[in-house]
Amino acid sequence: MSTAWRTIYSVMAFAAVLGLVAPAGAQQPAAGPKTLKMQSSWPASATLQDNFRFFAERVDKLTAGQLKIDALAAGQVVPAFEVLDATHKKVIDGAHSVSYYWVGKSKAATLFASTPAGPFGMDHMDFMGWVYEGGGLDLWWDFYQKELKLNVIAFPILPSGPQAFGWFKRPIKNLADFKGMKCRQTGIVAEIFQKMGMQTVNMPGGEIVPSAQRGVIDCAEWVGGIEDLRLGLPQVYKYHYTPGMHEPSIVGELIINADVWKALPAQQQEAIRSAATETFVRWWVKWQKQNAEAIEEMRTKHGTVILRTPPDILIAFLKAWDEIAAEESAKNPFFKKVLDSQRAYAAKVVPAKRFMYPPYSFAANYYWPEAKPEAKGGKAAAKSEKK
Repeated sequence: MSTAWRTIYSVMAFAAVLGLVAPAGAQQPAAGPKTLKMQSSWPASATLQDNFRFFAERVDKLTAGQLKIDALAAGQVVPAFEVLDATHKKVIDGAHSVSYYWVGKSKAATLFASTPAGPFGMDHMDFMGWVYEGGGLDLWWDFYQKELKLNVIAFPILPSGPQAFGWFKRPIKNLADFKGMKCRQTGIVAEIFQKMGMQTVNMPGGEIVPSAQRGVIDCAEWVGGIEDLRLGLPQVYKYHYTPGMHEPSIVGELIINADVWKALPAQQQEAIRSAATETFVRWWVKWQKQNAEAIEEMRTKHGTVILRTPPDILIAFLKAWDEIAAEESAKNPFFKKVLDSQRAYAAKVVPAKRFMYPPYSFAANYYWPEAKPEAKGGKAAAKSEKK
């Protein structure tokens, strides 16, 4: 072969190599769409599951279809109360639940659900302020990874409150009235009510109505409003009491396996953060309207008697919680660390907000004075509200 041809072949080979090796910083072709398999702790028909589905839709759109969330309902892979361990073990990539379900592992879990009592009177926005402006998110991740040794991270996503006190087969006039009653409760709230004299039974939402029909429980707490209507509680209970101090500003969580999270591109991580925050707000405002419509339907269609929770029950609840929180703080340093952080944040925000914000009832009563209820049981409701 002549020298000229050797030169031509050398140039062609070199060009081929250049074509195979992309220069540094060149745009790489996008990988195919990725799907994360996640499961919730909620029945498929629950509005709480709607929150999860909305999140999945937003992630899909924010990533132009490159990241998809398979938003499964409770039981589709593991039982409702096993999603945390399943996420840690990577049986699923993530979950949609509420942290107070994990109080069996540590009572500090309830504090990341904004329960009980706010804490310290905080509402949803105050709690979100603590999470993002008061160091709460760092403590949340430390709780799972350092305290529980679980390979997960978490974000707030589900503001399902304020929640109602509960459903009863008969009226309750005071604290003494519900002592000895067997009621569905979960998390640390069950322990508080036990301290107040109630017998408590822990069960997923899907088991409440069948248990009520069989007489296994005398009363039940689920969520309130549209959730309780969808679950069928007005068909098995007549008396509905609100408000409650057990979950006035409840916040559910999105949890993701930490290795799955780290493997996501930075843009997709930001899409998840943004989608979780948007879901928190967008679902919540829709949910409040649904709750208002549900209350009207309960009264007019099902004859539900909606009554104010006796104040002595609410005060007794706060006192019982304060006692349990003090006991737990004395033996659990991390519980104390989180509670002290929340107290410090609430000490600044809650009193100032009380000063700046007018009582909700002030303008509400001016524009929408309470009319005499016409639904069945309305007189009882009106009489209770005057007390």
